[in-house]
Amino acid sequence: MSDELEEIKRRRLEQMQQQQAGAQYQQAAQQQAQQQQVDEAKQTILRQILTPDARERLTSLKLARPQLAEQVEMQLISLAQSGRLQTMIDDAKLKVLLQQIQPKKREMTIKHI
Repeated sequence: MSDELEEIKRRRLEQMQQQQAGAQYQQAAQQQAQQQQVDEAKQTILRQILTPDARERLTSLKLARPQLAEQVEMQLISLAQSGRLQTMIDDAKLKVLLQQIQPKKREMTIKHI
């Protein structure tokens, strides 16, 4: 009788673990789908406001400095959604924007005394 009770407990515990794992998998899948929708929406907006050259530069930047690229993307999207962009952003305008966003580099010189 005790063995049967232990077996029932073990099966019930396995069943609960499987249900919990299934719920976690479903939640992760939902989060991934939501993130994918957000990324697609961002890319759609960026395609509307950036020329192909500017998109290429932003893609290159994303590989080298992902955080900076994300910051630039969010700023561009914000400008577009607020209606403050009258024309498409070309490569030259994107360069200027990047120079404004990036922190100024300090130049160091070493002097021999």
